[in-house]
Amino acid sequence: MSRLYTAMAGLVEIAEHFGADMPAPVAVPTEVIEGNPGLVVLQGRDRRLLKNMSWGFPRLTREMRLHGDPPGRIGLVADLTNPMWEHMVVEPRYRCLIPLTHFANPDGEPGEKTRTWFSVKDEPLVAWAGFCRNTPEFGPVYAGMTMTANGMVEPYNDRMPVLLARDEYDRWLHGSIQDVIAFQFRPPIADDGMAILNTQDRWKSGKLPVGIQPQMALL
Repeated sequence: MSRLYTAMAGLVEIAEHFGADMPAPVAVPTEVIEGNPGLVVLQGRDRRLLKNMSWGFPRLTREMRLHGDPPGRIGLVADLTNPMWEHMVVEPRYRCLIPLTHFANPDGEPGEKTRTWFSVKDEPLVAWAGFCRNTPEFGPVYAGMTMTANGMVEPYNDRMPVLLARDEYDRWLHGSIQDVIAFQFRPPIADDGMAILNTQDRWKSGKLPVGIQPQMALL
């Protein structure tokens, strides 16, 4: 899937939806791209917590080390058996919920790509199944797990976020590795359960989906 999503909701709405507290000041970015700050929900000792982290774990290949390059970012978890993830994904303490209202995929020819947005019908706020950890390179970071795309998303990308229903939040945050695997390999949300919004907005325009931009003044 692409590396762009938005959570167009206020902090109070997000906190109430996830039953989460804000132990420190946090912000809801209007759009999130890999490497930039995003908002996640963590499981605290007694209650869920909201926290800002940057999207993308550090990634340093052998070639990058040989050339003395700084680490890059990887914000999508597709292969749970990859050595980068295999030891972390078994531990519930490394899991988080990523609030979003829309995720985007590019459409069009190189240099002319536009934003196409996807959302869940009748669910103004949803959770993307995520992992998080404190890293020496970038501090607290997170990444989102992906799955095979449904028929609506597939023409734009063969992967999409693993989206969770409200009654699945606890299972994600506390479940076993078998639960994690089951979430990734279950059938994706049905096509008719999602909405698509094609736009003429350039991929790097920073423009949000039509219909939610006026809400910016209320946040």
